Amino acid sequence: MDFLRPASWEEALAAKAAHPTAVPIAGGTDVMVEINFDHRRPEYLLDLNRVGELAAWEVGQDTVRLGASVPYSAIMEHLRAELPGLALASHTVASPQIRNRGGVGGNLGTASPAGDAHPALLAAGAEVEAVSVRGTRMIPVDAFYTGVKRNALAPDELIRAVHVKKADGPQQYSKVGTRNAMVIAVCAFGIALHPETRTVRTGIGSAAPTPVRAKEAEEFLNAALEEGGFWENGRIITPSVAKRFAQLVAGACNPIDDVRGTAAYRRHAVGIMARRTLGWTWEQYRGTRRTLEGAA
Repeated sequence: MDFLRPASWEEALAAKAAHPTAVPIAGGTDVMVEINFDHRRPEYLLDLNRVGELAAWEVGQDTVRLGASVPYSAIMEHLRAELPGLALASHTVASPQIRNRGGVGGNLGTASPAGDAHPALLAAGAEVEAVSVRGTRMIPVDAFYTGVKRNALAPDELIRAVHVKKADGPQQYSKVGTRNAMVIAVCAFGIALHPETRTVRTGIGSAAPTPVRAKEAEEFLNAALEEGGFWENGRIITPSVAKRFAQLVAGACNPIDDVRGTAAYRRHAVGIMARRTLGWTWEQYRGTRRTLEGAA
């Protein structure tokens, strides 16, 4: 196994172009596990730790640009207001040591359906900045996952950053595991309210071959909220609407039985998480509206 250690982004792109099979490594929290267990033996490892710009982030007017190597701990500490769903997901990642090393770029590159960041990225509406010596392209996160641990990157491309829309409404994240910490998700769910566009987006993890959105559930809820005037009047969402939303979210799952849980359990748990997180986010939204009305 050859170890490539570029000192700049340009050198990294050149190395990836010359060795398309090279496996990028930054935090190493996924790659080194596979290597240590002899599940993977790449010909080349491409160490990106000397490329400083990958560990930087920038808060713009509408979006946050996260360098591929920004660790989860930094998201939790500095970007909780702008990216609340992703910050909540970051809290559930393994241990403090792993949160200090691992980042969203690695989660995307591995593309495991159980990756903790995926549901929050789907719900927030993220884009992946993929770069090669040929140029740059932006990949919507919905189109990024192409199969089990497979993504839309070309062989010579690297993830430079993830662009995530700043929250314009409440976001929530929920995860089920066999214990409360240091655990791979049995299933996970993320939801984001977008009052500016009067839409709701979702993300499901570890309950299908890839991370997915519950699009039928979103369409149902968007229509129900609009028809009932909920965005304007801030009324409590009726139990029948919440129940149907949860059923449709569960129906979007395509899980398997494995050592962590059965397909039936995953479907049931995702439905429960969908109903609960909808209630939490809507209560946050109603509270914000009451505060704004009181100030007026």
